[in-house]
Amino acid sequence: MIEMDDETFEAVVVAELDLLPDDMVEGLDNVVFVVEDRPEDGSLDLLGLYDGVAVTERDTYGVGELPDRIILYREPHLSVCDDEDALRSEVHTTLVHEIAHYYGIDDRRLHELGWA
Repeated sequence: MIEMDDETFEAVVVAELDLLPDDMVEGLDNVVFVVEDRPEDGSLDLLGLYDGVAVTERDTYGVGELPDRIILYREPHLSVCDDEDALRSEVHTTLVHEIAHYYGIDDRRLHELGWA
């Protein structure tokens, strides 16, 4: 486990988001990235969450819709990492995993691809 304040963790998330391939992030529409300390249940088991409707399952979507959210949980990430390099890697993987849900890729397929 490592310790890191909110601001520094958010900077890691932004840096890892900037490293993702353009074709992965350019297709994101009406999505916000959020950092929270823990999931609502207070557990340390969940690293991230896609809160929205995958593009593959949308009938109509447009003006006035609240944005989808990709949430990264700071404390669970810090609890599973021994150093900042491991944290960066885990944040990167979590971003890819949650963005994949936006594109309609389920956990089974993510496991097959090595992103779960």
